[in-house]
Amino acid sequence: MNNTLIGQIGNTPLVKSMVLNINPNVSLYFKLEGNNPGGSVKDRAAYNMIQNALDTGRIDNTSKLIEATSGNTGIALAMIAGIFKLDIELVMPASATKERVQTMKAYGAKVTLHPDGIEGARDYAMAKVQNEGYYTFNQFANEDNWKAHYKTTGPEIWRDTNGEVTHFVSSMGTTGTIMGTSSYLKEQNENIQIVGVQPKDGSSIPGIRKWPKEYLPKIFDANKVDRTLEVSRDEAIAMTRRLAKEEGILAGMSSGGAITAALKLANELKSGVIVSIICDRGDRYLSSDLFE
Repeated sequence: MNNTLIGQIGNTPLVKSMVLNINPNVSLYFKLEGNNPGGSVKDRAAYNMIQNALDTGRIDNTSKLIEATSGNTGIALAMIAGIFKLDIELVMPASATKERVQTMKAYGAKVTLHPDGIEGARDYAMAKVQNEGYYTFNQFANEDNWKAHYKTTGPEIWRDTNGEVTHFVSSMGTTGTIMGTSSYLKEQNENIQIVGVQPKDGSSIPGIRKWPKEYLPKIFDANKVDRTLEVSRDEAIAMTRRLAKEEGILAGMSSGGAITAALKLANELKSGVIVSIICDRGDRYLSSDLFE
């Protein structure tokens, strides 16, 4: 048994919906990624990106690292960079919750808040790479992002459903989770349906994006997603609150968005086994109005 902190990344619980899913012929499972040591699904990608960059000599302890993040990837990178004694600057939208900023600083990272959202943060980080010799993992274009889920998330879902999973539902941000999990599950059974979740036009949901064309993640391959469902911010908030009150799962708004889509799907199906990602813990949103 690997009793290091790194060894605790992955193998997260898969728990059955006991309240929200009311279709008796469909099983809906929540994959609790908040149980990772850094509190989100992003621990998987962050570890894979750092470890591979170290193994291939792209970075070492003298490297100046920088990454643009909306939050969870930054926390995961800060935690793992600290373990490996790496210096990292994390650039986040100025709207980031206080808990996220404080958590990254606690792990030893430098935090820069950018007024122009995640796109502005990405531009700022790339300028430092081009002009000041920084190295960025660039999660949006890094193959090690989605490969983390090909190696871990997909196999865990296949194993824990005894190969009976019929639908996989995931919010889409950097798209690493859905790309890697889709790649693995489709190899096991090409009939498994992969459902991506995006915000409706005009809706802002942290962790779920509909990217402008010039910012579309390079790792995204539309052929790996069978269907896209759109949810509104109000739906995502309402479902996040219901998840906490009715299922006992305290999560962030992107998880509420994913479960909104998963329940729409469950209500359509005659039978099936749906797995949906609960991508983080809700305690990092308590200073926001999410649970007010």
